[in-house]
Amino acid sequence: MPGKYLFLLLCIFLFVSAGEVNPEGPRKIIVYKYSINDQIAKPMWRTTQKSFEEAIRIKADIILIHMNTYGGLVDIADSIRTKILNSPIPVYVFIDDNAASAGALISIACDSIYMKAGGKIGAATVVNQTAEQMPDKYQSYMRATMRATAEAHGKDTIIVGNDTIVKWKRDPKIAEAMVDPDMFVPEISDSGKVLTFTAEEALKYGYCDGIVASAADIMSKAGFENYEIIEFSPSALDIFINFLLSPVVQGILIMLILGGFYFELQSPGIGLPLAAAVIGAVLYFAPLYLEGLADNWEILVFILGIVLLAVEIFAIPGFGIAGISGIVLMVMGLTMAMVDNLVFEGGDITLAINTVLRALMIVVVSILLGVIASLYFGRKLISSPILKNIALNETQQSSEGFTSADASQNKLIGLTGTAYTVLRPSGKISINNEVYDAKSEFGFIEKGSEIKVERYESGQLYVTQVKKA
Repeated sequence: MPGKYLFLLLCIFLFVSAGEVNPEGPRKIIVYKYSINDQIAKPMWRTTQKSFEEAIRIKADIILIHMNTYGGLVDIADSIRTKILNSPIPVYVFIDDNAASAGALISIACDSIYMKAGGKIGAATVVNQTAEQMPDKYQSYMRATMRATAEAHGKDTIIVGNDTIVKWKRDPKIAEAMVDPDMFVPEISDSGKVLTFTAEEALKYGYCDGIVASAADIMSKAGFENYEIIEFSPSALDIFINFLLSPVVQGILIMLILGGFYFELQSPGIGLPLAAAVIGAVLYFAPLYLEGLADNWEILVFILGIVLLAVEIFAIPGFGIAGISGIVLMVMGLTMAMVDNLVFEGGDITLAINTVLRALMIVVVSILLGVIASLYFGRKLISSPILKNIALNETQQSSEGFTSADASQNKLIGLTGTAYTVLRPSGKISINNEVYDAKSEFGFIEKGSEIKVERYESGQLYVTQVKKA
């Protein structure tokens, strides 16, 4: 008898304990939701990373992406795709209207796809900024990526009678047909056009798990009744950093850096242009560094480039190796800071090269626009009515005895000497143990070569190399 009482007491204890652990019934399903409703670029990659980190922190059960995009950058989309495929938390996507191009790639990576009536998914051909189709090597990479993403969801085994049928959960050929118009899929894609599914077509062919009107409908179709949706809410800092990460803003900042240095070199001392260049550099590199895109070496390469360029301008006559090296290092620093180092760790050479070339194009175009803008606005500022009162407008006439150079150097014409430095074409010469600035009439003259002064014009000595007999 005592044994029966003990057993009964144990049952009562376990029942009460279970009620204390969860007195309100089953635990709520936590759904973490964020949106992809803009161009897929660096800001969206940043938002995705923060959303996944927050979902893991709060121990969310599902991540829900609210999708409505026409696409964007392939490398960013591929990074988001990889993040989704490796996520320990199931990822659902709700295609509100469009999941085109890079948006289609991201959607196919998700565990479940839900679409709004009238929604579309597909058209993932790689195009450039003017919507022109890129060469086949780019399409080949995208075809393989789409195919691999569909294959990542595995196969279903279906038993029909005595037959066992194994089929892909998401047919890789359909994913490939969204890129390649020549891809033939019986009864689905045989028209020679890039494939795009409507919501009904996607549902029919396994690229949609349900047609819904809202996130609540998704939870209902998935069989969840007790749930809570927590939405990603960007802070003011997030909005500001995402703004700075925009390719257009980055291009403007590069122009500001270049323009600041250009105007600083045109004016004596250190002033506002240099401050503008420094601010531009900080705004350019800071968000990239904070987000892990730019490493210390990339910033140091950029700074070293500035140092070499300054040495060439202020310490070495002419323009040679130091100046060219400085420009190359500055461009390299600006370019590589834009590139996420993850593209080099994945082992995909094509993706890495394409990513670097895209960043290089942004930098080079920005530099060219910066040069044009600097020259244009430089002239405008000089002639601006606002600056006319602080600029010297008087001219000094030679008839009044003014001269722009030391006329005593006229006596050097015809004399010979040696090249004190390399003349390429500008440099320094030595005549009678006196050093003068000079310029080569023809080509470069090596240091130590014998020279002859040919003429003196506009404050400049012009020399030629004396040919030895």
